[in-house]
Amino acid sequence: MPALPLDLTTTVEADLPASALEGVGERPFGVYVHVPFCATRCGYCDFNTYTAGELGSAASPESWLDGLKRELDLAARVLKKAPAVDTVFVGGGTPSLLGADGLANVLDAVRGAFGLAKDAEVTTESNPESTSSAFFDGIRAAGFNRISLGMQSAAQHVLKILDRTHTPGRPVAAAKEAREAGFAHVNLDVIYGTPGERVEDLRASLDAVLAAEVDHVSAYALIVEEGTALARKVKRGELPAPDDDVLAADYELIDEMLVKAGLRWYEVSNWASSDAARCRHNLGYWRGGDWWGAGPGAHSHVGGVRWWNVKHPARYASLLAEGSSPAGGREVLTEADRHLERIMLELRLAEGLSLDALDADGLAEARAAAAEGLLDASALDGGRAVLTDRGRLLADGVVRRLAA
Repeated sequence: MPALPLDLTTTVEADLPASALEGVGERPFGVYVHVPFCATRCGYCDFNTYTAGELGSAASPESWLDGLKRELDLAARVLKKAPAVDTVFVGGGTPSLLGADGLANVLDAVRGAFGLAKDAEVTTESNPESTSSAFFDGIRAAGFNRISLGMQSAAQHVLKILDRTHTPGRPVAAAKEAREAGFAHVNLDVIYGTPGERVEDLRASLDAVLAAEVDHVSAYALIVEEGTALARKVKRGELPAPDDDVLAADYELIDEMLVKAGLRWYEVSNWASSDAARCRHNLGYWRGGDWWGAGPGAHSHVGGVRWWNVKHPARYASLLAEGSSPAGGREVLTEADRHLERIMLELRLAEGLSLDALDADGLAEARAAAAEGLLDASALDGGRAVLTDRGRLLADGVVRRLAA
């Protein structure tokens, strides 16, 4: 359906289906906070981010925080029965640019609007270069208990191609500082398949990850997004596009090294040392849970209704200051939409997808995929579609087959 304007102050309570509101308070509930600020723009990134030079005087961390507080208050009024928040994830952008005090204010705003569950998982992303021992001590005292650090690579020439500004050794040092501050759960992000990255570069990056002794790793294949500086370089022939065969070989190497070190995959791009180390917030996305996305460009989902905010921080803050919603569009997911998303998201998990989610054609495709070695035959006999190692490399194709 086409995107519709969404005014939370007047229409959302009436517009949300009764089925969505009935389940609020019974299902796990997460809050995502989008921090749109970055010191510099990475050439591969197409996230909704802005440097100080791009924003000028149009917006600031102060006006953004004021808008955030207003949106969270709106969210609490709209949902009414929303429980204490089970997971918080502050992403960006570069949340660590706010400093420990700024992130404490963000968490206070979430806590004030909803309250936090006793065992809430509270994560913030951080650029290693804008962190320190004092920073980690400060956010730990504020209530954060999980850190995700953007490492991407340990090879200087790879970081240069990605336009990353941190030094290769800083992520490992930052991970150590986070652990010393009392963070039991620390993630490092890795990007593989960057033009010019050699196998030995990737091995060195993984060696650094393991030396950091983190309990979670996210590894993502480089995607050349339209409109980015990287895409323009590839289009001009200055850099080659990522090679699918290289990406597959890289993924197999990553899985091999992480598994040997005791980290097991639980989602196609994520490995953890234990169940407790898994990112509960992201599991909420993959399992079709409820979350409110606050901040410019953030997306939300509650009971089959999805909406997204306007992107520019100045417009975002202005709408909320006027008493209006910052949402720029919405859609109500059809049963067919929700069926497709369930297959697409749950099949990516190590626990797989219940065969109850498939129709007769989907079941036939699942059996065929198992015969081809893409799904685990024994798991299929037990009522679940679970990707094999080979199936993970071809996950998108398996999804299309089961959902057709």
